Amino acid sequence: MASTALPRNTLLQRMITTDSALSSNTNSATASPTDSPSHSASSTSLSSLGSVSDEDIKATGGKLLDTYGNEFELPEFTIKQIRDAIPAHCFERSGARGLAYVARDIASLAITFLIFHNYVTPENIPSYAARFALWAVYTFVQGLFGTGLWVLAHECGHQSFSPSKTLNDTVGWICHSALLVPYFSWKISHGKHHKATGHLERDMVFVPKNREEYASRMGYLVHELSEVVEETPIATAFHMIAQQLLGWILYITLNVTGHNYHERQSEGRGKGKRNGFLGGVNHFNPSSPLYEAKDGKLILLSDLGLAITASVLIAIGMNFGWANVAVWYGVPYLWVNHWLVAITYLQHTDPSLPHYEPHAWNFARGAAATIDREFGFIGRYLLHGIVETHVLHHYVSTIPFYNADEATEAIKPVMGKHYRSDVEGGPIGFLRSMYKSARWCQWVEPCEGSEKQGVLFFRNRNGLGVPPQKI
Repeated sequence: MASTALPRNTLLQRMITTDSALSSNTNSATASPTDSPSHSASSTSLSSLGSVSDEDIKATGGKLLDTYGNEFELPEFTIKQIRDAIPAHCFERSGARGLAYVARDIASLAITFLIFHNYVTPENIPSYAARFALWAVYTFVQGLFGTGLWVLAHECGHQSFSPSKTLNDTVGWICHSALLVPYFSWKISHGKHHKATGHLERDMVFVPKNREEYASRMGYLVHELSEVVEETPIATAFHMIAQQLLGWILYITLNVTGHNYHERQSEGRGKGKRNGFLGGVNHFNPSSPLYEAKDGKLILLSDLGLAITASVLIAIGMNFGWANVAVWYGVPYLWVNHWLVAITYLQHTDPSLPHYEPHAWNFARGAAATIDREFGFIGRYLLHGIVETHVLHHYVSTIPFYNADEATEAIKPVMGKHYRSDVEGGPIGFLRSMYKSARWCQWVEPCEGSEKQGVLFFRNRNGLGVPPQKI
């Protein structure tokens, strides 16, 4: 089984899975996130759009090496080849089927609550320790069911839930609002992420730090990174815990991990604004540079959804106690955030993945700079396969998750070695990958001799893989 995601020619292929497929337009940075890639030759060629070709890179004599040390070559297939390889029936969407999955997830949440509320009580289980342990299990299980519902709203945002935009946005707004997610605000920024995946100046989430940014954050000079001692495992674990607990909240409130080039916003809304506290960049303010003026009403509608959910939670807390709200909703909410961050992080962070400077990027290259993983029963069924077919996700937005596995198998021969997956170890391997990626993928920099080509790979201070350049 094969993958370019494993060290030095150790190949591993993804097992058969089910997932959602999401995408964006290939030749425009401003097209709708629901648009399908154009079939014109000029927009589908990976060497089009004025970006650097593989021949340009070879002509410099520089060799591109991913973090494992594998030589990297730019793909040569086209978006048209990707789309033509997918069977036509994979594009068919069913609103009834989508609603059935929503009903299943809501029923799972409700039944789980009723079982624990009625039976995990002092009368039935006198031991406090046993009740505590069982309610901890409750929060974990509800977190999985809640993440599944999150994924279905994600389908709505990409218009892969049904052929009806009205139904998609209604269901998406209700489900995401119930999970304290600003649906339209997220939908718009997420669509821009799909249009700029792997672009170091336009991508909207998990944009890696460059060498200078990482050195500054850690208190080093740029040239010192090739010589500093490795990060302790305890420090790595601390950063991981902080990311998993706070990552989603910091993203929607402070745009942490998003790009910070807001001065370039086409309407001038980004002047003087930056990521971070009091920077004016968030998912709640209609004047945020993440959005255009035309999006204002949708941002407010997203805020209204959050206000309704917050009001319901406040009413429940006042009537049933805040401790109950914390257990019934608060801790499961943190589990949902954890899974969301873990999934997204591992979809876009791996030692095999490139990132691109503006002159080297195009849509097809960015879409290929993602990786599929394996999370077993949880990923395939409870989370609707979002872990397992993410590569397809970035090529075609309108394929529903229940057809995505077949579509993924169809595009693998076209992508060849450029299709990446890491399924070693199954669900345990997925969890291990979080620590591995944190150790291997600390910043991105050009390969020695190819500094002008605009293709960057992860490097680290831990002595893992290709060492950072000595400056």
